[in-house]
Amino acid sequence: MYTLVTTRHFLRSAKKFIEKHPDIRPRFAKIIDDLKDNPFQSHLNLHPLGGNLEGIFAVSLTYSYRITLILKITEKEIILLDIGSHDDVYRK
Repeated sequence: MYTLVTTRHFLRSAKKFIEKHPDIRPRFAKIIDDLKDNPFQSHLNLHPLGGNLEGIFAVSLTYSYRITLILKITEKEIILLDIGSHDDVYRK
């Protein structure tokens, strides 16, 4: 079991995202639960990012939306960073 840590930015982004896309709320809740259980489940599509986002990972929420995170495997901790469209979260 992993511990999820949220940043202020993630909480603000998640609140706005869910308000804008209420239909995705159940999928979002399932992804968060699955991350806690095992972030390496194949349906999460956990993948490392490159370039200036090196060291950060992303999981797929839907085809168009992603959640970015830092995964600290040694501490069994996941720090949630951002949520949004593919272009929004990878633009940083």
